[in-house]
Amino acid sequence: TEPFMKSPPKPFPYPLYVTRPFLPDLARYQERLASIWSDRWLTNKGRQHDALHDALRSFLGYDNLSLLNNATQGLCIALKALDIQGEVITTPFTFPATPHAISWNNATPVFADIDSRRLTIDPQSIESLISPRTEAILGVHVYGIPCDVEAIDQIAKRHGLKVIYDAAHVFGTRLNQTPIGQFGDVSVFSFHATKLFHTAEGGCAVSPSPALIKTIDLLKNFGIEDEENVSAPGVNGKLNELQAALGCCVLEEVQTELLSRQRVLSIYQARLASIAELELVRIPGEASNSLQYFVVRVPSRVTGISRDYLHNALRQLNIVTRKYFFPLCSTFPHYRNSLSVRIPLPKAESAASEVLALPFHGQLTDDEVHGICDAISYLMTK
Repeated sequence: TEPFMKSPPKPFPYPLYVTRPFLPDLARYQERLASIWSDRWLTNKGRQHDALHDALRSFLGYDNLSLLNNATQGLCIALKALDIQGEVITTPFTFPATPHAISWNNATPVFADIDSRRLTIDPQSIESLISPRTEAILGVHVYGIPCDVEAIDQIAKRHGLKVIYDAAHVFGTRLNQTPIGQFGDVSVFSFHATKLFHTAEGGCAVSPSPALIKTIDLLKNFGIEDEENVSAPGVNGKLNELQAALGCCVLEEVQTELLSRQRVLSIYQARLASIAELELVRIPGEASNSLQYFVVRVPSRVTGISRDYLHNALRQLNIVTRKYFFPLCSTFPHYRNSLSVRIPLPKAESAASEVLALPFHGQLTDDEVHGICDAISYLMTK
């Protein structure tokens, strides 16, 4: 297909969203619901919870895994389990839940700049921000691009810091064949409906440490050890049976969604790579692609065409893109007014003004993806 079109594109008769939940066969889900009705067990580690727990351990390759009701709660619990109370160096280029989890633990987020190529937290920026109050690093694997985990590990060891990863975008990712959750002290995955694998709402924590996962299991259940002993100030972070049953069904069919997204990715890469005014955000060769998002950058300093122009023009054509992540978390009033440490964040600011997530899910047809590419090529080159 030609990379450029000469005539103005026509709007789609319906919106094409960035994500669309992958729904498994309804009859299969109803079978699991019937089992739940038969058991009369809706939460507190029933059969569906245990089935999903075991299936995910096998699928992802983690020995130590704890299911959670959502990833935000998971980050809060992970920080609590590690007893983090001081400063936590993190990235401003992320979803708000990342720094919010730090604040909810009465710790202080300190924002480091990002690596301009990876778009993940920059190890050099981390090192420059370490103070006597620093207790942890919270990195985010953005768009499926892993953080520089080896550099972060070295920094953490030198300074005696804990390492937490927000792994919302890296379900199934391996780095040089190693499951991404094997790095750091703990990683938290999101199973929100917008994710490739989901339980409608939910998440999980994984760790190389069985003791840490045991603590997370305790904290997600009110700190209750047994009927008569409560040993920690926990919360309610459990995944219920309805969510777990949905997750079991989604996991059984997730390969279908992965193949469909690979088809969409191939079209995007073949069509959009020809547009010199556009940069495709790519997964490094040493990492497997989680196929969570497809993201481009619009470097207006080079093209004269802004990301916001493209975003708004595509919206007029019923192509709903998202400016992930804009604005930067560091600009939120509650952080801007209370941060104890402030440094310039030029790379993060540049990325936030240039990135655009395109519609990317397995239900897109080839014609729809080609139509999106036609629209982008016209708008970028007219």
